[in-house]
Amino acid sequence: MIDIDVTSSTPIYAQIVNGMKEGILKGIFQPGEKLPSVREMAKMLTLNPNTVQKAYKELERQKVVVTIQGRGTFISKEYQPKMDEDKLNELKETFKKAIVDALYLGFDKEELIALVTGLVNEMEGLNSDDKN
Repeated sequence: MIDIDVTSSTPIYAQIVNGMKEGILKGIFQPGEKLPSVREMAKMLTLNPNTVQKAYKELERQKVVVTIQGRGTFISKEYQPKMDEDKLNELKETFKKAIVDALYLGFDKEELIALVTGLVNEMEGLNSDDKN
């Protein structure tokens, strides 16, 4: 469902948020789908329920999920990714660092573009063989 790396410098709640967004993009989670309760998710991921609660609150703040009192938490039917200038700048910096690392490893421009294209296709649920 969601992969958590306890050795990562990324906070665990943020890994849950990113994992949920990735799952939506990959079609693993569908709009309107009910999510496990905080306690169930914490048990599945062997995490503290407070960490899962923090992730759910952040997902709700970003309008990725909605919580209906007494019924649970659901993937929002109206969720639309939106442009956020601060996030965009953060993303650009992350890409720059990754490009430096890739070039240092010996990738050329075409290999780097192919790598990024493959990752985007993976997020969209396409095989690398399914090129248009």
